[in-house]
Amino acid sequence: MTQPLRFWGGIESSVVRLNDDWRDQVVETGHHERGPRDIELLAGLGITGMRYPLLWERHVPGARAWHDQQMEALRRHRLDVIAGLVHHGSGPDGTSLVDPLFPDKLAEHAGRMAERYPWVAAWTPVNEPLTTARFACLYGHWYPHGRDEGLFLRAVVNQCRAVLFAKRAIRRYVQNASIVQTEDIGRVFATPPVAAQAQYENERRWLSLDLLLGHVDRSHSWRGRLEAHGVPAAHLDELATGEAAPDLVGVNHYVTSDRFLDHRVSLYPPHMHGGNGRIAYADTEAARVDLAHGSTGWEPRLREVWERYRRPMAITEVHLGCVDPHESVRWLMEAWNAVHQLRAQGAEITAITFWALLGLVDWDSMLRERRGRYELGAFDARLNPPAPTPLAAAIASLAKTGAYDHPALSQPGWWRRDDRVHPRLRAAGALTVPPPFRMAAPVRGARPR
Repeated sequence: MTQPLRFWGGIESSVVRLNDDWRDQVVETGHHERGPRDIELLAGLGITGMRYPLLWERHVPGARAWHDQQMEALRRHRLDVIAGLVHHGSGPDGTSLVDPLFPDKLAEHAGRMAERYPWVAAWTPVNEPLTTARFACLYGHWYPHGRDEGLFLRAVVNQCRAVLFAKRAIRRYVQNASIVQTEDIGRVFATPPVAAQAQYENERRWLSLDLLLGHVDRSHSWRGRLEAHGVPAAHLDELATGEAAPDLVGVNHYVTSDRFLDHRVSLYPPHMHGGNGRIAYADTEAARVDLAHGSTGWEPRLREVWERYRRPMAITEVHLGCVDPHESVRWLMEAWNAVHQLRAQGAEITAITFWALLGLVDWDSMLRERRGRYELGAFDARLNPPAPTPLAAAIASLAKTGAYDHPALSQPGWWRRDDRVHPRLRAAGALTVPPPFRMAAPVRGARPR
């Protein structure tokens, strides 16, 4: 690619509902209190754009002045805004991910925001719709706390329709508004007895992007499953027109995104045990398993997205929670190197986003437990003003010079070291697992189980 890579930043902005409790990361990281001072600090890294929240749940009476102040600060520092409207949320009181009117209600908020900030050129109406639906409607972690595949599928489609409706509302005020659609992309590996479950999950992971890009037509392998679980055919036909297609596919990927399913449950601690009703298995990070080189991490996942869709892409979240801040730098550099490797091979990757610049709180429990467990970002937001971490130096160097070097980079990240493997797995000997997955043709591959 000849187009220069853009450097974006972002703050963890999730507003998550847990029964009648609410978690607001903008408040919990201190950004709500510090406001424009944080934006000045982040702009100093040399980034040119910010994924920034104009969240539906935060637009309560009295909040307008606060948002105006932040948006003005972003303009003053000449930061392009990629505005987020729902970030792992389910909307304010009176709606939910499976409310039939969720798309219409979000569109109302989207229109108000676009009318108020018509200079904002890029928007993410719903962050990670499939991931949010998994946590809220399949695993029961977040509101509405469902554990049902049908509820999950309806929530995915509902959010995708909300993206479409919000896109229409935004473009009434911002004619050429760009839609940046984010999703967490990982791959599931498995031992042979659990291969069918892995295949199912590896096809399911594409569902939100397939829906938005208009690929779930009447020949799509998941079409029948969606309709069987109560998704109206008219809603699927509406999305199949491709009108909801994003201008940029945003890839989020974490060291925990790639998973490994193992039927040998005795090798794992009880909290990793699970199953699908037919077979019991353990679910662990693929990074903790001795898989073939090149199976996990940024490069294979970005390559899969590019080969599947062949559309402009961006990395929209790079973050690693760790005790040693240099591990965050190693994770960032792995993403950086993957981007440049794929760009050299023709992949249209246009931006990289340094995520959770102010850190985040309690994500080790998916926000379900209020323990105040803080993860560092580029700045330590427990201090006022926030203090730079080693990650800040790396980001500033990449953004300003296009390169970064440090003695810590002479070592691989923990996810690449031999001691990462679960001790009992190492003692059990070699694994027989399928080779690294390669997407052959575009969208309509093998059928799900």
